[in-house]
Amino acid sequence: MAALVLGPSTAGNAAPKPTEKQLKAQLASLGKRVDKLISAYNAKRVAVAKAKADEKTARERLKTAESELTASEGQVGDIAQLRYQAGSGLGMMRELLSPGFGGAAMLEQLQAEQTAKIGRYTAARDARKKAADDAASLTDRLGDDVIEVTAQRKDAEKLIAEIKDKLDRLVPVAPGKRANGTWAPELPTGGDNITPRTRLMRAEVKSHFPLHFPVGCYRAEDSGEHPLGRACDFMLSSGGALPSAAGAALGEQVAAWAIKNGGKLGVKYVIYRQRIYNLGFPGWRAMENRGGVTANHFDHVHISMY
Repeated sequence: MAALVLGPSTAGNAAPKPTEKQLKAQLASLGKRVDKLISAYNAKRVAVAKAKADEKTARERLKTAESELTASEGQVGDIAQLRYQAGSGLGMMRELLSPGFGGAAMLEQLQAEQTAKIGRYTAARDARKKAADDAASLTDRLGDDVIEVTAQRKDAEKLIAEIKDKLDRLVPVAPGKRANGTWAPELPTGGDNITPRTRLMRAEVKSHFPLHFPVGCYRAEDSGEHPLGRACDFMLSSGGALPSAAGAALGEQVAAWAIKNGGKLGVKYVIYRQRIYNLGFPGWRAMENRGGVTANHFDHVHISMY
């Protein structure tokens, strides 16, 4: 598996810092490579299952052929006995085997049937052995492939993690951060009535996550950061409904990302699923029940800014 070099360069040959677009392209390429590995692995599993099914069918055919052969063994003995008696000159047997009586034709037919049964048995036995050998060979190969695919997947996941980390490190430092880590106040600007820091945070969240519902920021209220242009609600459903499992998981990802990068963006606190995370006092804390899905922030992630 070709390695994608993402490690640091030496000072003498430092490579240009990759752009976010370049890093996202690398991430997409890695995702396709991982999908291809998984597809190949799954195809091998299907092939092994088919080989085992074929082996089972062949084994059943062999069992039937063995039963037929066992049942016909008596006929073989009868044929041998009749021929012995005919060759010994016994009158009745000689008469039965005479051309005019038809006994010889009957024996020939029995012999032909016996030969056919032996042929079917031999074919079933050979087919069963080949199916068993093929299944065993595929099973052995699958074991090797599982080891290889697992190693390749781990390599790909490691590269993806590195790229995600680099993407997060590309998050810019918002304006207004003082040397001591505090944030200078900002006035709302623009037609969306939010501060530059809030606008930057909203853009970064949108660029990192596939949001399918509206983002609400400024609202005329009596309290909180929304009327100050310092908060946004990232909706995960509409109409006050609980989000899907995928939507809820996305909300967890958005909240975790905002907390992780909040020191650069100027995030004050994050609220999600009736919990609040204040970056000045790390850790999720439960909130009182406000009486509804939206009021308790189950259908959106709320991010407030300094």
